[in-house]
Amino acid sequence: MTSIETLKAMAAAAAVELVQPGMVIGLGFGSTAAYATRLIGERLVSGALRDVIGVPCAEGTARLAREVGIPLTTLDEVSEVDLTIDGADEVDPQMALIKGGGGALLREKMVAQASRRVAIIVDESKLSPALGTRFALPVEVVDFGQRATARWLESHGGKVRLRLRSDGQPFRTDQGNLILDWACGPIADPAALSARLAARAGIVEHGLFVGLATDLFVASATGVRHLTR
Repeated sequence: MTSIETLKAMAAAAAVELVQPGMVIGLGFGSTAAYATRLIGERLVSGALRDVIGVPCAEGTARLAREVGIPLTTLDEVSEVDLTIDGADEVDPQMALIKGGGGALLREKMVAQASRRVAIIVDESKLSPALGTRFALPVEVVDFGQRATARWLESHGGKVRLRLRSDGQPFRTDQGNLILDWACGPIADPAALSARLAARAGIVEHGLFVGLATDLFVASATGVRHLTR
């Protein structure tokens, strides 16, 4: 049986084929996206790629990119991102996503929204008939009133858990905010829920990525499927 790590690497390699010389590339965060970042770095060092510059979606991604030799820039310094390559925690049949398992959902969404093309790389276990079926929805919130925000989320069903670090302290995003993981169950209308969450004061961002993915690379034991929207 093909290992999950092998599948991640396969999906990343397929997506990296989209990278062309001169591109501004959004570099996603997470274990699957890291394969793509390393591969882009390898190709730059070997000379197979040139004149590529990266926009990292997280501080951890920026550190990895520097290690593998990818020059970096920021959203403030470019007019547009040509291509973002990132992972996802759950993908529905319409290519809507849940992201944020690593806590970088705010920066990831900002980079995705600034991108002409967003390639999502996953193994087949991330496919789902409906978002929320297999993965809780991360909701990034400010400290003030975070328990009230959790109660408001639970008033719509499901259970909310404050994300903790391994030492038991609250997890903090790169922006210093908290994450509430909302086990809300299958989401019938991701776009409607996205709008409802965006309108709630105290919620900085949420992990629903609707209408952003343009390409989906799904790795399985039989190979990699490339779907487009």
